[in-house]
Formats: sequence, structure tokens, C-alpha cells
Amino acid sequence: MKKTTYLLWLSGVFTLASCESRMLVKHKEGQMIISEMGRPVLQYNYRTVYEKDAVDTLAANHYTRAKSDTFMANPSIYAVPRSDYIHPVYGLHGELLTRDWSKDHPHHRGIYWAWPEVEYGSGRGDLHALQIVFARPTGKVKTQDGPLFAQVEAENQWLWKDNDPIVREVAIIRAYRETAQGRIIDLAFRFEALKDSVTIARRGTEHYGGLNVRMQTPKNQKITVATDSANISPRRSWSDLSGLFAGADTTSGLTILQHRQNPDYPGDWVQYPELSWCQPTFPAFGTRYPLRRGKPLVLRFRLFVHSGSVPDNALTKSLWDNFNAEKAAQPSFTFPEIKQPKR
Repeated sequence: MKKTTYLLWLSGVFTLASCESRMLVKHKEGQMIISEMGRPVLQYNYRTVYEKDAVDTLAANHYTRAKSDTFMANPSIYAVPRSDYIHPVYGLHGELLTRDWSKDHPHHRGIYWAWPEVEYGSGRGDLHALQIVFARPTGKVKTQDGPLFAQVEAENQWLWKDNDPIVREVAIIRAYRETAQGRIIDLAFRFEALKDSVTIARRGTEHYGGLNVRMQTPKNQKITVATDSANISPRRSWSDLSGLFAGADTTSGLTILQHRQNPDYPGDWVQYPELSWCQPTFPAFGTRYPLRRGKPLVLRFRLFVHSGSVPDNALTKSLWDNFNAEKAAQPSFTFPEIKQPKR
């Protein structure tokens, strides 16, 4: 049998990749599991996940107040079945990095792209806390296997009161094969308004919202955020959360890189260490971002799963530069944009 070898560009170094290291997407009851040579990498939950079916679930209806709770008087009302999010994400040694159905904030769900203030007309919903507006699958999904990466492209609609579609969302999740440095996961999102008068904002326009990341709580947790000052070019922005996760013998972590073409770049980093939470926010502090027909919002991020503590400056610099290079290979949307009627 003929063996084909490819070159993978990662962190400024070409790495040999054989077609024998296949990256695969497996469909399981509506969910998409990306694996490498049979080892799970992550799961994209396209269909609804109920607590009884969740990975790392907690006993239902036993939510209690804790000192670390940030805003909820009755957490149980947020224990709502959810879809359109990534969980679990696994470390390089099989350890669970992300968390779903947390006891303190049951609406937290691994890695998810949602806003706590979604306004439509005169109403306000909370896509983040699963109130009034919800992301629901349309059934349109494309998957891709290969020697270098596996990819899922999925369409969802945001339904106001779980009925009226107001936004069309297309998400791409691309996971690359593991290398000596770690594993790259690319995320790309496109949001198109289906109705007029739709805006998105962070909580109070100043706190959390955007690419939300809830991690398992590791021992010796360390959160690092770095954004260059405005007078530095290129202006890099990244974060890292690392520690000793349950099921692992060594320290590991997750680095998040922002793309400079995202509107309002760089997004503020918001962290809640007691929740193992660190995220790049969108939109800018004190603003509401209007989603308009015919003008899609595109956001891109790169995740880097690694062993050891926070990567050194040389590696994070190389990771960011490679991600933001003019000719860098980026996941491309294949679902066409919505055609707007001529006026």
C-alpha cells in the first residue's frame, strides 16, 4: 500500500504527517466526536444534551448556593437542556479539560459561543444562560476526515422564545493531529441576522460574553493573559489556563488565541478563577453589536491543547503569528451566505 506523507506547519516548524494518522469525525446520536487513531479529541454537541446524558454530569435538582456563585439566586432555573457547544475537550493524555452542567452554574457548557444580552425588538433574551433565546440545529452538517485534521461545519438558528428564527449561525470546528508541541483546534463562526433589530452584548456590556470557556478545576491552577499594548505591532493577544487535571499524571492546559481580524480586536480577557473560567470577550466594553441582514459577523479563535504549564513566550508568539499570518490556512465556510432580496 502506498504511504503518503504531508507537511504540517505548526509553531514555525514543519512536521511530518502520515496518512496513517487519520483524523476522523464519528456521528453518534446527533453528536460529532472527533478522534485521532481511535482516541477522542473533542465532542461537538449538535443535538440537545440532557443532564442524564451529559459527560461528567452531576445529580439533577441538587443545586446549592456557594460563596463562588456570582449572580444566581436560584441556579436550578438554569439547568436547561442545551446544544451547539463543545464538550468534552480532552488533553493529550486523555484527561478531561472542559466542564458541563457545573453545580454552581448549570448553564455553563464547556466551550460555547453565546451572549447574555441578545436584544430583539423591545425584548431581551439570554443565549448564555439559556433563557428566552436558544441555538437550535437545522440539520445541515458537513464533516471532513483527513491525515492532518478533521472538521465539522454545522448550521444552527437562534430561535426567539424557541420559535421565531432571528439569527443564522454557521460554526466550524477543526481539530488538527497531535504534534510534539501539542494540538491545534480552530474555531470559526458566522452570524447572520434573519430579522431586523437584533443586537448582542456582554453582561451589563462590560462583563462576560462571546467565546465562553468553562474548564474543569485543576490542582495548582494558573491563569495567564497577555495582550500587547496598542503601540506594538503586531499586537498579540492570548490566554492560558493550566494545572494538574483529574486523570492526568502531569500538568497540562489550554491556550486561546484571538484573531486580529475579529471586530473590536483585541477583546478584553475576563476571568473568574474560582470557576476555572477565562475567555476573550466580544463586543467591546460598553457597546452593543448590531447584527444586520446581509452583513455577517465572523469571529475566529485558535485553541492550543498542550502538556506542561503555560507555554513560553517564544511558543505563544509563534502560535499567534502562524494563526494570524496573511497566507495562513483558515477554515472556509462552504454554506453560502443568505441572499438578500434586491431593494
